[in-house]
Amino acid sequence: MPANDRPAVSVLGLGMMGTALAAAFLRAGHPVTVWNRSPAKTGPLVAQGALPAETPADAVAASPLIVVCLLANENVEDVFATLSADVAGKTLVNVTNGTPAQARQLAAWAAEHGAQYVDGGIMAVPQMIAGPHAYVLYSGDEQAFAAHQPTLAALGGAKWVGADPGLAALNDLALLTGMYGMVMGVMQAYALVRTEDIAATEFAELLVPWVGAMLTGAPEWAKAIDSGQHLTDVSSLAVNQAAFPNFLAAFRDQGVSTELIDPFQGLLDRAIKEGHAADGLSRIADLLRVDTYENSVRVADA
Repeated sequence: MPANDRPAVSVLGLGMMGTALAAAFLRAGHPVTVWNRSPAKTGPLVAQGALPAETPADAVAASPLIVVCLLANENVEDVFATLSADVAGKTLVNVTNGTPAQARQLAAWAAEHGAQYVDGGIMAVPQMIAGPHAYVLYSGDEQAFAAHQPTLAALGGAKWVGADPGLAALNDLALLTGMYGMVMGVMQAYALVRTEDIAATEFAELLVPWVGAMLTGAPEWAKAIDSGQHLTDVSSLAVNQAAFPNFLAAFRDQGVSTELIDPFQGLLDRAIKEGHAADGLSRIADLLRVDTYENSVRVADA
């Protein structure tokens, strides 16, 4: 398809990710209009063929598809407040990191102003955009998503997660939660071995395959969580509760802060107190629900 036959797209926000998105659309042959609060950031993309917009309204007027990638949803709200009638008939795809509640609020604003709203969660770093491992979670207006999916394909894979606008953000944050949990554990491990002058690069050779092997248990934990059947013959909460003080003692003895993992001891203690000693670690997901915690407090206080 000739480049001038491809649908136009406008990108609002040219941080590292927004710049990567705009560049990917350009490489795919789409006419691209770009806007950024600091106009200087449009320069490299203009050199690649993008058209600069002086205002968000100018960028919105240039294309049927508007991709928004700002620092936070508060910034999105500020920009949207300047648009109002300008967005009527447009599709807004907001890939700014935010919460499910914020996505639902923005979707309601878009509907009020005659626009279609799709929320997105980018599961990639800027350097991965348009590569084989990049994908984006989408939710919201399914008809609008389907209409623009061929254009959005320039960014990488697409995974539709539902008509509720908040579901992309929910899945995005859940996936990032798993990542941050892993990062915290890995950093805690590195901090510990470094107290004995063991090189982190040397320890990584042991750590990476170990973490990978343990992660293979995640599907079984998921089955237990969905079924509510947490009994295990692998590693019970009672066994973990008995062993965990050794971790905390070792960290203190070696001069390593326990602030990242102290809360886990409290969860294990509560699990045993509530009668879950024979359950596996999957029970922790239930204990983390606020309604479950509040109910346990009420029972304890009764």
